[in-house]
Amino acid sequence: MSCEHLICAQCAGPVVEARCPACRAARAQVHHHGPGLSLPLVAIALLALLALMLALQLAH
Repeated sequence: MSCEHLICAQCAGPVVEARCPACRAARAQVHHHGPGLSLPLVAIALLALLALMLALQLAH
């Protein structure tokens, strides 16, 4: 979702410009990014670790 076309109900300005506290809060909510790593990145790291452990087991 994008805030480019959203209009603030409090100041009637574009939310993307963040003219008032309500705009800033709405923009922050729309562009909220969760803390930490994303799920695909974690899954790839776990698969790589599993492959490494398997390769080490086969080497012995």
